[in-house]
Amino acid sequence: MNIIDLHVHSNKSDGSMSPSELVAHALQKGLSAFALTDHDTIDGLSEAILALREVQNSKSTQDSPCCKEVIPGIEFSTEYLGRDVHILGLYIDFLSETFQQRLVEFVDARDLRNKKMCDKLREEGGIDITYEKLVSEFPDAVITRSQFAQYLYKHGVTKSIKEGFSDYVGDHCKYFIPREKVTPMQATELILNAGGIPILAHPVLYGFGKDTLDKLTCELKEAGLIGIEAIYCTYTNRDEWDIRNLAEKYDLCISGGSDFHGSAKPGLELGTGYGKLIVPESVLTELKKHLPRHSKFRTQEILFDENNHPYWSAITDLK
Repeated sequence: MNIIDLHVHSNKSDGSMSPSELVAHALQKGLSAFALTDHDTIDGLSEAILALREVQNSKSTQDSPCCKEVIPGIEFSTEYLGRDVHILGLYIDFLSETFQQRLVEFVDARDLRNKKMCDKLREEGGIDITYEKLVSEFPDAVITRSQFAQYLYKHGVTKSIKEGFSDYVGDHCKYFIPREKVTPMQATELILNAGGIPILAHPVLYGFGKDTLDKLTCELKEAGLIGIEAIYCTYTNRDEWDIRNLAEKYDLCISGGSDFHGSAKPGLELGTGYGKLIVPESVLTELKKHLPRHSKFRTQEILFDENNHPYWSAITDLK
């Protein structure tokens, strides 16, 4: 069985591996495909796609099994009823200037939240932290709550990264501040406008009751949601069953992934999660059927110039 992973992070957000290292790791794991879905950033996509292209063109691997594709993706952090809700976008046209401008506006909302959380931790918690200090310790990453938790652990405020989430920056913790004016529905719309496939990520993790999760899913379906993450590294059999039923109720595709972060999440492996995760390639096959007819992934492919800058080229022109 060919397996895939549709939820993966690099060091361009809060993972530990570079995009190129992820490609090499995916090859070692025998994945058929994986989606790079960093938090609120597309900075690693070109590197990952180029790395795979170079492997595919290598004579030494022509007769060996090889990862077929790196799926350009993103994971948007949004707010719903005071809690963080994540929306994955697969096959986004990340080269679109319109999408890139909207992404800048989206990230500005995250930066504003992060600055306020730093102020609150410093002024109310007496913790030696500023937004500038936080960014300086993670200069090449999009700042998420993972970086906050790592900072608190590194500076001796907590005894573990997990404690940083549970006691300081997790949902409903004293120092948590939700994103402002960015909803899951807005993220869904942004992904659709970029020609992508929007997916509700790990819905079990939000701790919503059955009725609230049903309401959120209904609202997202009305906004254009296409898939829901029913296969996930921490799900129990009952969790997966519940989400599959929710998917059936709202006619949504199934998606799945490990949420791999490298050493940032010890014991969690690419493709297999904590050992029992299996996402068959058939999941991706079904999702691809929902690519819009105007999607450039149907009619064009990403090439690179001599400076490794990506650009679109019509497939028909290459034949």
